[in-house]
Amino acid sequence: SRPSARHHGKFHNVNVSWPFFLLLFIKPSAFGHHVLAQVPSKNQTKLANGGPEVHHRPKRGWIWNQFFVLEEHLGPEAQYVGKLHSNSDKGDGSVRYILSGDGAGTIFIIDEVTGDIHAAKSLDRERKTHYVLHAQALDRNTEEALEPKSEFIIKVQDINDNAPKFPDGPFVATVPEMSELGTSVLQITASDADDPTYGNSARIVYSILQGQPYFSVDPKTGIIRTALSDMDREAREHYTVIIQAKDMAGQVGGLSGSTTINITLTDVNDNPPMFPQKNYQLYVPESAQVGKAVGKIKANDEDLGINADIKYSIINSEGANMFSISTERDTREGIISLKKPLNYERKKTYTLHIEGTNTHVDPRFSYLGSFKDTATLKITVGDVDEAPVFSIDHYIMDVYENSPSGTEVGAVTARDPDSRNSPVRYFLDSKEEGVRLFRIDESSGLIRTTQPLDREDVSWHNITVMASEVDSPSLLSHVHVTVQVLDVNDNPPEIATDGEVIVCESSRPGQLIQTVTAVDKDDFANGQRFSFALPSLLPVNPNFTLKDNEDSTASIIARRRRFNHLTQDLYELPIVVWDGGEPSLSGTSTLTLRVCPCQSHGRIRMCQGEAFLSSAGLSTGALIAILLCIVILLAIVVLFVTLRRSKKEPLIISEEDIRENVVTYDDEGGGEEDTEAFDIIALRNPAAAEELKFRRDVRPEGRKHCARSRGRRSASAEPDEPDVHEFIRQRLAEADMDTGGPPYDSLQTYAYEGQGSPTGSVSPLDTPAAQSEQDYNFLDDWGPEFQKLAELYAEADSDATT
Repeated sequence: SRPSARHHGKFHNVNVSWPFFLLLFIKPSAFGHHVLAQVPSKNQTKLANGGPEVHHRPKRGWIWNQFFVLEEHLGPEAQYVGKLHSNSDKGDGSVRYILSGDGAGTIFIIDEVTGDIHAAKSLDRERKTHYVLHAQALDRNTEEALEPKSEFIIKVQDINDNAPKFPDGPFVATVPEMSELGTSVLQITASDADDPTYGNSARIVYSILQGQPYFSVDPKTGIIRTALSDMDREAREHYTVIIQAKDMAGQVGGLSGSTTINITLTDVNDNPPMFPQKNYQLYVPESAQVGKAVGKIKANDEDLGINADIKYSIINSEGANMFSISTERDTREGIISLKKPLNYERKKTYTLHIEGTNTHVDPRFSYLGSFKDTATLKITVGDVDEAPVFSIDHYIMDVYENSPSGTEVGAVTARDPDSRNSPVRYFLDSKEEGVRLFRIDESSGLIRTTQPLDREDVSWHNITVMASEVDSPSLLSHVHVTVQVLDVNDNPPEIATDGEVIVCESSRPGQLIQTVTAVDKDDFANGQRFSFALPSLLPVNPNFTLKDNEDSTASIIARRRRFNHLTQDLYELPIVVWDGGEPSLSGTSTLTLRVCPCQSHGRIRMCQGEAFLSSAGLSTGALIAILLCIVILLAIVVLFVTLRRSKKEPLIISEEDIRENVVTYDDEGGGEEDTEAFDIIALRNPAAAEELKFRRDVRPEGRKHCARSRGRRSASAEPDEPDVHEFIRQRLAEADMDTGGPPYDSLQTYAYEGQGSPTGSVSPLDTPAAQSEQDYNFLDDWGPEFQKLAELYAEADSDATT
C-alpha cells in the first residue's frame, strides 16, 4: 500500500509504530511462494464510532526477515536472492539503493534502481553459512539518506553435496574366539559436512557390505557385533568387514562412504594338548651321565601363548625313580633327564608313562574335556664297556713321619663293572706334586712311600690314583687318596721370645723379670707340656735365677739388687727346656736381657727411651733435644734454690758512690755455703794452696760447685796445723808481683778464727762422714724426674762405702 503523503520519504527501524507494509520479494524457488509481511503499529487507535483512525507519532521502517540462497548454484545467470523496496520509492528512479557488508559488490550485487539482489558467485555452505549485510536508500539527487542503514542476513541454504566419511578408518578390532552371538566388537562413526538441522542431508544410516554372515552392524549406532556363535580361531583367524554409511536416511539419491574393519579372533584355551602318537621308544647307553638329558618328547597344542603351555610329568613309579622330565619354555618340549646311573647288567629296559597337561585352563570350556593327554615311552639301556669302579669314592690313609722308604701306606681296590670282569691296572697321576713321595703297585693297588716324610714340612698329602682295564687302557677312572703324616717326637722345644727381655735398673732381689714359654714343632694330642731349668754344667748365675711354674711356663727372677746400664747393659741367660714326648727331648735357648732405666706403668715396664718414642712418635734427635731442655730447666731450678739459701751482706756499706773496684769479703768462718770469696781448704792446708795460682778476685772459668763435692769430703782427713801469717804474706807477695792483674786495687780480707775452742767448730766440713742408712729406692716410684737424684745418692753411698 502507498504511504500517506505527509509522511513519505522516511525509513525507520524495526520498532516503528507507523502502519506500513514492507514487501519482501523472495525468489519463488526458495520457498515456493511470496512473502508478504504486514506489521501493524502499536500506536494505531480506532475511534469508538467507527470514524477515521487517529495516528500518533507516525514512524515508518523496515521489518527484515532472513534471505536464503541455495549453495552450489551452477546456472548461467546470477542467482536471484530478493528485492529491497522503500515506501519512499514512487517508481520514478529518484531512490538509489546501496548495499554493504559481507560480500557486497563481489558476491552480492544490487540493482540501485529496482533494489533487486543477486548472487554473482556460487556459494558453499560448508565454507560460510551466512553473510551479514547492510541496506540503505538514498535520494539520487541530493544523496541524502531516505532511510537509516539497516542490517539483514543472507543464509546459505544447504543441499546434499557431501558424502559421509570415516575419518579414523580403516579400523582394526579383535574379539575372542568362541564368543557368544551378538558380542560387541567395535563401534564406528561416520561424519557428514552437510547441515544436520536442514533436511536429511546429514542423516546417516549404516549397513554392511562385506563380512556376512559372521558380523552385523547396527544401522543407527554403527556398532559391529558377531552374527555367529562359537567362531573358532583355529579354523579361521582373520576377517575383513566393509561398512557403508549413507546419508538422506538411506533413501535413493543419498550419498555414501565406506570403510574397512580388519577383525582378528584372539585365542582362548579351547584345545587340549595331544601327543602325535601314543607309544615312543628311546635308546640310552648305560654310560649316560646323571643329570644330563637323554631324550625329548612333545605334545601339540593348537592354542597360542600361555593357553598352549604344557607341563610334563612321569606318572608311573618305575620311570619316576630313574628319570625326570621338565618343560623347555621356548619349544614346549619335554626334556627327559637321568636321575640315577644306569646299569645294563642290572636292568635293560624301563617303561615311562608321560602325561602332558595345560597349565592355564579356562573353566568356560571344561565341557570340552580334561585338557591333558598321555603317552608311553619305552627306554632301552645299551651295554657299554665301562671304566673300572673303585670300591669307595675317597680313601684316607696315614703313615708315621720319618718312616723308611718303602713303608706301606694303604691299598685301593677297583673292579671292572662289565660282565667280562677284566683285570685292572693301577697307576698314579704324574701331574700332581706329591706323586714323587709315593708309588703304587700296578696290580695290587698297594701304595708305599719313596722317602721318609716330615710332618713338620707337610702334614697332609693328596694324590690321585687312576685305574684302567688291561684290555681297554683308554677307559680310566680316578679316585682321590689323602695321606696323613702322623707325628713322632723328633723336634726339641725352644724358648718363645719376642725380642729382648728388659731388666729395670731398679730391680730388687726376688723380683720377677719376665715369664717365658716354649714352643715345639711336634704335635701332642693331649697338649704340650714343658719343663724349664738353668744349665747344670754352668756355674751359678749371680744375677738371675729361673723358676719352673709347672704349667709349661717359667719365671726369670733377679738375684741381686740394682743394675746399671752404664756398667753393663746386656746379659745372656741360657735356659734348658724339656718336652713331654716319648722319648723326651730337650733344647737350650739363650735369652738376651737388656738393662734399661724403667718407669712403672701398671704391670708393664718399659724403657724410658722406648716409652717416649712409642708414646710421642719422636725421632732420636728430637728426644735428645727434649731431654736437654729438661736438664737445663732442672739446673736453673737448683741454682735458684741455692741462691735463695745463700745470704750475702757486705761488711762495708758505703753511702757514697764508690767508683773504685773494691772487693769485699764477708767471711766469718769456713761455712760450707761460702765458696765464692776463697777456698777454705787453702787456710787449712797452705801447702795445697801453692798449687792453686789464680786470683781470688777474678772468677775462674770452668769452676763448678755441686753437692757431690761436698758430700764426698772424708771425715778421716784431719786439718794440719796451718801457718796463717805466712800464707797471708805469700798471697800479698803474689798480688804485688802479678803483672797480669787488673790496674785497680784489689782488697782481699782473710779471717781465721783459730783453734782450741772447747766447743769445737760448728762447720759441717769437719764433721766425720758416716755411711747413710737412708734407702733411696723409694725415689724410683716418684717418676723419672727423681731418678737421677736417686742415682747421685746411690753413688755417694757407694763411694763412702768404698
